[in-house]
Amino acid sequence: MQLVFAHDEKVYVPLEKIHLVQKYINADGTTPKLSKLGEKAWKKTRSKVSKTVENIAEELADIYAERKARKGFAFAADDLEMQKFELRFEFEETPDQMQVINSVKEDMENEMPMDRLVCGDVGFGKTEIAMRATFKAVQQEKQVAILVPTTILAQQHFETFCKRFENTPFIIDVISRFRTVIEQKKIIKSLQEGKIDVLIGTHRMLSTDVKFKDLGLLVVDEEQRFGVKHKEKIKHFRASVDVLTLSATPIPRTLHMSLMGIRDLSLVNTPPADRRAIRTRLLPANEYIIQEAVSREIRRDGQVFIVHNSIDTIYEYGRYLDNILPNVKIVIGHGQMREEKLEKVMLEFINGEFNVLLSTTIIESGLDITNANTIIINNAHIFGLSQLYQLRGRVGRSNVQAYAYLLYPPDMILSGIANERLNVLQNLNDLGAGFKVASRDLEIRGAGNLLGSEQSGQIASVGLELYTQMVDRAVKKLQQSESGLSVEDIQVKLSQIDQMIPESYIGSSNQRLSLYKAVGNLPTKEDLWEFRNGIENRFGILPEAVLNIFRHAEIRLWGQLHGVEKIEYENNRLRLKIKDTAKLDHDKLVEWLCDDQTSLNYVPENTLNLNDVPADMPTILSRLKQMEHFFILNS
Repeated sequence: MQLVFAHDEKVYVPLEKIHLVQKYINADGTTPKLSKLGEKAWKKTRSKVSKTVENIAEELADIYAERKARKGFAFAADDLEMQKFELRFEFEETPDQMQVINSVKEDMENEMPMDRLVCGDVGFGKTEIAMRATFKAVQQEKQVAILVPTTILAQQHFETFCKRFENTPFIIDVISRFRTVIEQKKIIKSLQEGKIDVLIGTHRMLSTDVKFKDLGLLVVDEEQRFGVKHKEKIKHFRASVDVLTLSATPIPRTLHMSLMGIRDLSLVNTPPADRRAIRTRLLPANEYIIQEAVSREIRRDGQVFIVHNSIDTIYEYGRYLDNILPNVKIVIGHGQMREEKLEKVMLEFINGEFNVLLSTTIIESGLDITNANTIIINNAHIFGLSQLYQLRGRVGRSNVQAYAYLLYPPDMILSGIANERLNVLQNLNDLGAGFKVASRDLEIRGAGNLLGSEQSGQIASVGLELYTQMVDRAVKKLQQSESGLSVEDIQVKLSQIDQMIPESYIGSSNQRLSLYKAVGNLPTKEDLWEFRNGIENRFGILPEAVLNIFRHAEIRLWGQLHGVEKIEYENNRLRLKIKDTAKLDHDKLVEWLCDDQTSLNYVPENTLNLNDVPADMPTILSRLKQMEHFFILNS
């Protein structure tokens, strides 16, 4: 691979080092300034980012260690009552849903507090997963908190839970700004006395005056909608109680922590039967599109959401809609309305008294109106990718074909990042794309500071991929033995050995490049075998030169295991540089050195030389394995 630096200076990267090259991804899509070859600026940038990364890694490792060290409550296995509750579910579970339910139950039956993120599209059955976890907890006299981002969603969850728990003795209540001060005080008192089993609420539930008698499970719905302070409080729960987070499109930070193994991740990808993908159109705004979309929905007795996310101009936009949509009943709703008024607006729309709900993004989370199957989003270019995806998810919740219109000003030329965001949404039209959307958002926006309130400017300086890798390595290093060598630290240089993917085996240069990179970053021998089997199943039997690439990776893993930081092969000589000679079994080494039959010599500066080794990979690997008894492995 050829890298071009500033002033058109070139560096050629050998194939065995391609895993050290990362793609630069930045939040605003700008091109970074190129460095001159050998200048110190890049080293300084990396070192500055490294310090930040180490602090983040320590905090991540501490959270994980605290969870592992603390003993939570181990719930009992399912009984007959649980089975009866599950049989009352009116739909058939999808295979994904069943798998996630079993994973959640396993976590709850374990002493280590659960911290699982369930990622699945709107309407894919995440709420049922939460309800089964809730039943398991309240059965054993533990209280459950269901935390949601909006008052409307709290009310909707309350009604859903009451209906599902209808024939059970458990008490369910809701706390939000829809409740009066006197009602809230009464709820808080009952909660402390243990008279409420399940409390559903907004961030009001995180206030200091709300105390549970014996909390066993916290369910967080759409964590990305909560502010930093609220997230800090949620984080506080994680070490001691079971936490289940539900999301259609997790924020990059949450997704990234899950992909790094700090949190457990489950995906619900299978849509319910008869569900159809939402047809999405990206268009410049004009009257005709709005008239056509609204009249088509009304002709089939449906309802329409129109999103205009500015309270200052929403009434003016409402008057514009009245002019172009005569005889259409339009109602306006936004977050600054009085509670009673907003509740009345929502109920009237749910009951079908209006054709169109013109609102801000308050409809974003969880609002479930099966009769509304068209959504028009005005000024779609100002929204984030995950937010657009959530808004689009308000429609298409039944077997009726749904439509989403993303409108932008007709005279506007979209910026690169806004255009990319809207096109991603238009292209990811298939059901269950929420995880893909979140992954693309992770690429477009960056992971941000994984834990705190700051969005990290560090990512822009080194690019998301390298930043992610640095955090990942720092966390692994903290969890590793004192040898402190990671796979990336091991240098392997093998001359005279053919390691190449022929074009006749894999035609696409992109796929070949991806394979070189992926093999270089695999952390265990099991991963290596799994990846190798996958390649063989896809492209056929591995040619010798491709087998050598996998053997090369195996040698690096061998080096990591034995604390050998450099392995070189040239002119039939195999040379090993050992990081710490205290890890050598010197008695066994002396035995070998005294044996006239061997061609081993020991150079005091931590180096072992093995001579007369033929130039083929299987022999090199077998010679390395013969030398294993020199090394004292960490227990």
